[in-house]
Amino acid sequence: MRNLKNILVTGGAGFIGCNFIRLLLEQEPAFTGRIINLDALTYAGNIASLADLAGQFGGTRYCFEHGDICDRGFVDALFKKYGVDTVVHFAAESHVDRSIYGPETFIKTNVMGTFTLLDAARNAWKQGDGSIRDDVLFHHISTDEVYGSLGETGAFSETSPYDPRSPYSAGKASSDHLVMAYHHTYGLPITLSNCSNNYGPYQFPEKLIPLMILNIVEGKPLPVYGDGRNIRDWVYVEDHNRGVWTILHTGVTGEKYNIGGENEWENIRLLHTLIDLVSKKAGLDPEKARGTITFVKDRPGHDRRYAIDCSKIKRELGWTRKVGFEEGLAKTVDWYLANTSWVDGIRSGEYQRWVEQNYGERR
Repeated sequence: MRNLKNILVTGGAGFIGCNFIRLLLEQEPAFTGRIINLDALTYAGNIASLADLAGQFGGTRYCFEHGDICDRGFVDALFKKYGVDTVVHFAAESHVDRSIYGPETFIKTNVMGTFTLLDAARNAWKQGDGSIRDDVLFHHISTDEVYGSLGETGAFSETSPYDPRSPYSAGKASSDHLVMAYHHTYGLPITLSNCSNNYGPYQFPEKLIPLMILNIVEGKPLPVYGDGRNIRDWVYVEDHNRGVWTILHTGVTGEKYNIGGENEWENIRLLHTLIDLVSKKAGLDPEKARGTITFVKDRPGHDRRYAIDCSKIKRELGWTRKVGFEEGLAKTVDWYLANTSWVDGIRSGEYQRWVEQNYGERR
């Protein structure tokens, strides 16, 4: 079991990253170290998601650093300043639609950013004889999308061939290969995980589940790509992050682990479930909401089905999901209904203006 003291979390102001930081500081007594949250605060990074933890743990067990993972000098300085012994690399451009219309940013962040972090870690952890310390770890968070699209049956395993179909997934596939190359070439201690679709609190409002929750409440159209029968495997964000924590503690160096929900849903079926759930909680007419479903032109290269086989992490590391989909979806809906100020701050541009005043222009 690894002794993690100074964890550099990249992208810790994003959806999954902020939930990971919350998990460690609020729910994991085994972790007594320090978290350094490195985030560029691009459009989806929201430091307000961790404002309460900054007040409670700031300066001692939690530090925020605003910066770009592609800035080598800055990253080198962070390793030295904080004595970083662990990297948990969440930072990535992750919205497939945005990657189709603006791929350059995705390649820069997801490929060059990962390379910069890996090389900075190699340099910081190198010993006098050129070897790498064995009490450090670089953990890379990736996606099931690197495997491509499935037919009606089967699931992605850790040995599935890579077949990315979008600029986003191609960039993530490239970063996965870089991580493995740094392990095999330089002996950098790494672990890697590929997850299915996450859902839960603090997710940027343009993503499917929060977008539909908010549109149902506001009586707005509910856009569905194609015929709505694309299938995704959904895992509650806390369960995913518990999997990451399990890998950090006991995962075998050089190995990769798939983390999934074993919970496949057609998009259209998920939408109808959300309509019923949100309508019941918000006192709305579900049939009125159903009347706003609008089928729109499918996006280019839209993968038909994803499914994750996570038997390896269950069998070898003892990880199991704790939150069923019904429970997780109810928690997610409740959070968005109770945190309208968080959403309004993003939509109104108020949060963006605050970031620009304090940290400079966002992208």
